[in-house]
Amino acid sequence: KMKKVYPRVFFDVEVGGLAIGRVVFQLFNDLCPITCENFRALCTGEKGLGKNSGKPLHYKGIIFHRVVKDFMVQGGDFTVGNGTGGESIYGGTFNDENFELKHERPYLLSMANRGKNTNGSQFFITTQPAPHLDGVHVVFGEVVSGHNVVSHIESLPVDRMSRPLQDAKVVNCGELVLKTKA
Repeated sequence: KMKKVYPRVFFDVEVGGLAIGRVVFQLFNDLCPITCENFRALCTGEKGLGKNSGKPLHYKGIIFHRVVKDFMVQGGDFTVGNGTGGESIYGGTFNDENFELKHERPYLLSMANRGKNTNGSQFFITTQPAPHLDGVHVVFGEVVSGHNVVSHIESLPVDRMSRPLQDAKVVNCGELVLKTKA
């Protein structure tokens, strides 16, 4: 049986204007096609402007606005940049797809939300197991390389609002297309 080939997307991250490396994710689009397509398209920027915000539906330029050591790093608010904004490619928010996958290990990619069925563009990456988030947040991918970049972001000094003192910014992002031999 062939190993499933999942879509892969990447973030190139800078901290305080210095490149710290690339994070590559694989997206579990067999389990969460709607959630994965939202994240993938926000990485490529291919959907143009948001219906609600009028801003480019693109993770390029986002910061990790919330970092909690031994828990997670959060980003994806491309409209406001502080955790109050964001928008899905579907316009506004979309429903929780399923809670099949559990927050059982570090480096899982999961949707941030403001309660039931309020997924927009904000996401977080676990840095520890977080079982209290099971059934509340939708896990839809994982980090396959650049674990050290996530750890670097996780260890940044933060203010009282858990925002890094130096911006950890996604300066470039997109999809990695698998080259197959002809």
